[in-house]
Amino acid sequence: MQTEQQKEHAWLMKLCGDWTSKGEMAGEPGKPAETWESTERVSPVGDIWVQCEGRTEMKDGTIGTTVMTLGYDPATKEFVGNFIASMMTHMWIYEGALDAAEKVLTLNTEGPDFGKPGTYAKYKDVIEIIDDDHRTLTSWMHTDDGNWNQIMRADYSRKK
Repeated sequence: MQTEQQKEHAWLMKLCGDWTSKGEMAGEPGKPAETWESTERVSPVGDIWVQCEGRTEMKDGTIGTTVMTLGYDPATKEFVGNFIASMMTHMWIYEGALDAAEKVLTLNTEGPDFGKPGTYAKYKDVIEIIDDDHRTLTSWMHTDDGNWNQIMRADYSRKK
């Protein structure tokens, strides 16, 4: 089966390259936010998928690895993908959409509610293209009061 590249697939290809990032994640109540620096290589898988492999040094000195795959399904008219990380056991499954300006990709998912062990919550990861060499990734959690609470932000710069 051969799939013809759509404009949405071409949008994903903008992510390809080598990146550095600085991130911050909300800490436990009363504790400061956790920060990190990482590298990421985004590679095409054919011309319809991308694979994003990140590496960061963990607090204990080990290397943490993250892998995200993203594509677009013309049949459902949704971006699709998944995310795994060496520091967690949950596989995050994505479905999402690009905004009208084609700058912001919102990926909806569900995962463990870290504040309530054994339960799940709604999340969204948002990739925003700032320009050819800069982008952000923010993660949001849907809270019991019906609001979206930002829990993580990473700022990416393309390596030159």
